[in-house]
Amino acid sequence: MLAQQLTNGVLLGSTYALFALGFTLMFGVLRVVNLTYGFYFTAGAFVALLLTRSYSLPIWAALPAAAVTVGAIAVVLDWLLLARLRRINAPELSSLMVTLGAVLALYAAMTAWLGPDIRRLPAEVLGGEAMIFGPLRITQAQILVLIATAAMVTALLALMRLTPIGLALRAMAENPDAAGLMGIDTGRLAALVSFICGALAGAGGVLIGLNFNAIQPYMGEAMMLRGFVVIIIGGLGDIRGALIAGVLLGIIEVLTAGYISSGLKEAVAFAILVAVLWTRPSGLFGRTQTRRA
Repeated sequence: MLAQQLTNGVLLGSTYALFALGFTLMFGVLRVVNLTYGFYFTAGAFVALLLTRSYSLPIWAALPAAAVTVGAIAVVLDWLLLARLRRINAPELSSLMVTLGAVLALYAAMTAWLGPDIRRLPAEVLGGEAMIFGPLRITQAQILVLIATAAMVTALLALMRLTPIGLALRAMAENPDAAGLMGIDTGRLAALVSFICGALAGAGGVLIGLNFNAIQPYMGEAMMLRGFVVIIIGGLGDIRGALIAGVLLGIIEVLTAGYISSGLKEAVAFAILVAVLWTRPSGLFGRTQTRRA
């Protein structure tokens, strides 16, 4: 029983980590809390639903197609909402309020268009068979979640650590003005970050929809709350911290639901968040910044 719960927690937490990776990358490089990020999560799930239902695409093809589509949507929304604010060096609160209004409008428009009802992926997409490993039972959907998450996390880490683009992104994260003076096109890099983050969020929406087989317009809202928990516990802008904190949150939620009460899993997660903020405000893996007069 415990082994199965831990396995389920790791699989769920890996999806949380994937979602939070884009969120923390956006904050780390662009220095903005973009609340439309939750909409990208919802959009990815609905794009995959459309592709599997209307075009009969297998889920392994619908997943990257949904990720790329949502990445393109993220670039457009970033250009419409945030590009001008970056050019005029508007305060961070401006971007927060603009994206808050935008995400409320987007959720309302999606609900009016598609309705509030929960939708489900076709049965043939999920695969009915499960693999048995001793006491563990793992479904095909869970295997896909694990493989896809591992592949995308590995690709992101390789991009950030092993390529010139990753070097430019790290430079922009440290000091965007200095990066611009060194010849780095910060505008194009901002669009690239938006695309990557949108793709990660969209893929996370597909995987969560696949794992729970429940898709509805406001699913991104609940995931945004978990995203905040993960990036704050892991450390704002810290990719390693987001990975570890995402997996830990998934395990904590599953164990709480399995051994205490399913209604308390959110409460336990946010209690841990408060405890971390009280004891280490920079997060478990974040760097403490010293303010000087």
